[in-house]
Amino acid sequence: MENKETKRQAARKILYLMLALLVGVVIWYYVDETTGVNGGPRSTEREISGIPIIYTNKDTVLLADRGLMLLEEGTDQTVTMTMQGGRRLVSWLDASRVRVIADLSGVTAAGEQQVDYTYYMDNRFLNGTTVKERPSKVTVNIRELYKKTVDVKCELVGNVAEGYTAGQLQLSHTSIDIWGQESVVSPVKYAKVTLDIGSAEASVSESLEVQFYDADNQLLDKSGIRTTVEQIQASLPVYVTKVLRLTVNYIETAGIRARNVLPEIKPSTITVSGPAEVLRDRETIELGDFQLASMLEGVSAHTFGIAVPAGCTNLSGVTTATLRVSFLDMMESRITTGNIRCDNIPEGRTVDILTEQVTVALYGTSTDVGAVTGENIVLVADLADYSAALGGYTLPARVEFGSGGDLGVKGSYQVQVTIREDTGEEEEPDGPEDPQEETGE
Repeated sequence: MENKETKRQAARKILYLMLALLVGVVIWYYVDETTGVNGGPRSTEREISGIPIIYTNKDTVLLADRGLMLLEEGTDQTVTMTMQGGRRLVSWLDASRVRVIADLSGVTAAGEQQVDYTYYMDNRFLNGTTVKERPSKVTVNIRELYKKTVDVKCELVGNVAEGYTAGQLQLSHTSIDIWGQESVVSPVKYAKVTLDIGSAEASVSESLEVQFYDADNQLLDKSGIRTTVEQIQASLPVYVTKVLRLTVNYIETAGIRARNVLPEIKPSTITVSGPAEVLRDRETIELGDFQLASMLEGVSAHTFGIAVPAGCTNLSGVTTATLRVSFLDMMESRITTGNIRCDNIPEGRTVDILTEQVTVALYGTSTDVGAVTGENIVLVADLADYSAALGGYTLPARVEFGSGGDLGVKGSYQVQVTIREDTGEEEEPDGPEDPQEETGE
């Protein structure tokens, strides 16, 4: 029993001790937070060092255009500030919670000089903390840039495919200006880009990153080297040589088809060199149009100028080609027909066809022409535009064939008609008068 009572007393002592400690902490926190100026937290100070300085406009064209650059040596990289405020807030402050920014846009000359800066703290520290001490300015070391002009080289990797040839390599820049510290820029002998063409079957053009090399052709670290040209466009034209066949576009008409003529083009081909992407799928050059109907007028030859595809070279040197064309099978005939018809006769009108026969000149293959007779030919006059007309007219007529052949017609044809009102009575045909009526018998 005595042992249990002893343990209970020991536990009560521990509990009382913890309560006393908690009350002490609460009293300390209250005193610390309320016994300061105007009843606020008690103030304390703390020096924060190593706050990094961010320099703006140090790598822009603005500073470079003035021929200046910022050197790390002799330039403040950090700043130290003394903060004042409540113990709790100040204890939480460190260099990561403060930003210091110095703007170099106002720097216009070389040398060691001081510039203004601004600082920012996290929002949670804006109320309750202040900067008691800080340097009014930061020191920067500005130096004039060392400038140099270097040539640009291009290394080709790969090769053109068999049957293709490469043209002259073209670079958007053959030299560039570089600048920076003399110790960094001076070793640069030349700039280089690398163009990988693989197994090229077409022209290649790429924007390539610039690298810098020394006199021993060793690659240099480009950090610290500034230039306005970070990428260079490299283009390698790839050419192919092909023999292209010359062709003509034949304009057909009824009775004259391309299948029924024998053309001859001299020269029939030319040799052309040009960009692979232009000639890869190209097999012909079309010279132009030829109206096959002109052969009926005795035209059997025509000379064309040869226009090669854009960007290509005519290696043959021939600039014109001559077409000579003849019929494989052509027959002309003149056939007379009495089949004449009028279409679209206006309502309320009667038409008398005065033309009795028309001779039609036609042409086509001997088989098609030989199958035509006068019964197969019909001349058709269209009265669609004569709805209000009366009297005699000469109308154009089209020729239709009922034989089913592919036939053409030479010349134009007309028929004469009389248009009159339809009275509903048929006119009696003229005939000799009754002899008895003449004599009165």
